[in-house]
Amino acid sequence: MTKGTPSKGKQSGKKTHIRCPRCGGHSFHMRKKFCSSCGYGRSSKIRKYNWRKSKK
Repeated sequence: MTKGTPSKGKQSGKKTHIRCPRCGGHSFHMRKKFCSSCGYGRSSKIRKYNWRKSKK
């Protein structure tokens, strides 16, 4: 089996992220079973960081 670009073509067609039940974002990882945006599935607290504050 070769490495690099030909191997990347085998990754197509599979869904990795779906909509999160908690935050509604398209960041719930199917295989890892947690949301990268809000942390659902990993902790009961909402995942948030100071560097990610929204600008109003």
